[in-house]
Amino acid sequence: MPVLRVALDLPLHRFFDYVENSASTAEIGLRVRVPFGRGEKIGVIVDVVDESDWPAAQLKPAIEILRDLSPLPADFFRLCAFASSYYQAAPGEVIMQALPAGLKRLDPPARRQARAIKPTAAAARPCLTAEQAAAIAAIDLSGGFSAHLLYGVTGSGKTEVYLRLIEQVLASGRQVLLLVPEINLTPQLEGRVRARFPEAGVISLHSELAEAARERNWRAAFAGQASIVLGTRLAIFVPLPRLGLIVVDEEHDASFKQQDGMRYSARDVAVFRAHQLGIPVLLGSATPALESWANAQGGRYRLLTLKERANPAAVLPAVHIVDTRRLALKEGVGEPLLAAIRERLARGEQSLVFLNRRGYAPVLACPACGWVSRCTRCAANMVLHLADRRLRCHHCGCEHRIPRSCPTCGNQDIHPFGRGTQRLEGWLQEQFPEARILRVDRDAVKSRKQWEAVLERIYGGAADILVGTQMLAKGHDFPKLTLVGVLGADAALFAADWRAPERLFSQLMQVAGRAGRAELKGEVVVQTQYPDHPLFTALAAHDYRGFAAQQLAEREQAGFPPYTFQAVLRAEAPDMAAAIAFLQQAAALPAVAGHPKVMIYDPVPMKLARLANLERGQLLVESASRPALQAFLPDWREAIEGLKAPARLRWHIEVDPLEF
Repeated sequence: MPVLRVALDLPLHRFFDYVENSASTAEIGLRVRVPFGRGEKIGVIVDVVDESDWPAAQLKPAIEILRDLSPLPADFFRLCAFASSYYQAAPGEVIMQALPAGLKRLDPPARRQARAIKPTAAAARPCLTAEQAAAIAAIDLSGGFSAHLLYGVTGSGKTEVYLRLIEQVLASGRQVLLLVPEINLTPQLEGRVRARFPEAGVISLHSELAEAARERNWRAAFAGQASIVLGTRLAIFVPLPRLGLIVVDEEHDASFKQQDGMRYSARDVAVFRAHQLGIPVLLGSATPALESWANAQGGRYRLLTLKERANPAAVLPAVHIVDTRRLALKEGVGEPLLAAIRERLARGEQSLVFLNRRGYAPVLACPACGWVSRCTRCAANMVLHLADRRLRCHHCGCEHRIPRSCPTCGNQDIHPFGRGTQRLEGWLQEQFPEARILRVDRDAVKSRKQWEAVLERIYGGAADILVGTQMLAKGHDFPKLTLVGVLGADAALFAADWRAPERLFSQLMQVAGRAGRAELKGEVVVQTQYPDHPLFTALAAHDYRGFAAQQLAEREQAGFPPYTFQAVLRAEAPDMAAAIAFLQQAAALPAVAGHPKVMIYDPVPMKLARLANLERGQLLVESASRPALQAFLPDWREAIEGLKAPARLRWHIEVDPLEF
């Protein structure tokens, strides 16, 4: 009797064999209900073989083969096999996480038809600039695989380039996958795509969707009923029968990197998938990731450039670097920025004050004994959220009521130190009582509905001053916004993370790009104690190329990516000694000696050494050769799996880590 080889959602690098149920014939790619332990699981058939490596007496029969969905295609399995191999993830986890939750449940909810969206007239197409037309002409949609990096300044019309290419792909009867980094970018972009292609069948896939809606959209994409799929990182694995183009918008964004489970980069998987299918992939950004920029400079990607804003009346904003060493700051705000806000209020224009720190204050402290509001579960401080009367850890979610007095010495005169968006919002309201101030951060905007309501208020002119975090830094086009003020940018200049300057520059360039995107001229005021720092010099000149060249030269000299390739082994345990001891064992395994081109560093605590009551250590692995690193990792992982680890210790390998 044939044997079914089944992928299950388990962290094991193997498949499971079951005897085929005689009542039905199995096919590769179908889902199947099987017994597992004392219960049952839903899995996917990855192969049908004549014999198993296990004795026939030990094999259990499959319970039911599910046929409510066509078999998953061969290219889906090849993509999952690549992700499993490259990122050292269990193959069953990769395959099963690519499916919506409803297809993995033993008791799926009743499915209903989606409400039909009434077609509307297609929105008018704006005229292309010469740069946009040249970028579109450079991409051969029928010429097989090609990778392109679209580098365009903020407001240069990258989205219009995407839409024109999508139009050509749809005309050839094929599908498009458009990836965005965050859910907050989805409503605005989805609205533009639907308006341009009202009859194309546009669906979105992201974590804010209800389970039933996500499954419904996934099925429409898989069946080819949806021609445009707009989604966040997990959408890269959606099987699409007629895929003709992949677009990755804001490709530099760290949100494309999954930080738990299978730790993969959706941007990099997108490039592999395009190569696998022989189709073009387009990566777009105003501040490309330095790895992508290096690929473009080295000829692996074709560089397409948009140097000017698409609106002829819109010019790049003037950037003023304000030296705060000579200013008396009030709640972190200097008089030049206050004067600029007053000027915008008088003209009926909007201002954005950017502070990438939510809450009221980063810490509550006692000046008498030195007590600070540390999280009891993490190596981090608890943030004061005065509006909720809570202290909250932004890492593990732990929260407490604000103490009436110091828990250590009883002093009732405890103070908040530093400032967050809540505190800044309250102070600005005192300075400008006539202004309508709107705070936009993850405390104020927690759902898609709230986000859409906030966007409506901004577009409708119902807010004069926006106080926001990075939620407002990218992808948004607010015609009345003419001033951006940046607070608290200096901390990242001297961070231990060598990627910090790249992230800061990208963040500042993106938020600066919100100003003056229409006919009204824009201005950016950046407060800093280091006005002569090369990063701010490049920012004032809108010189991404110069900044990227300087950063890449430093990385090449230091031997950092993209000039070397890295993986990291992390271990979490109730105490740090156990985590470090396990990492030392892993570093001393015999498998290491057989790979001389790979260097293993000493184990050290992670930057956030304690998270949710677990101590965390890490071990960096590095090689100048990607093939050498990839040849080493499977042997090493298999050897690590053979180590006897403490019962409560957990470990994982992350390839191409973004942070340490």
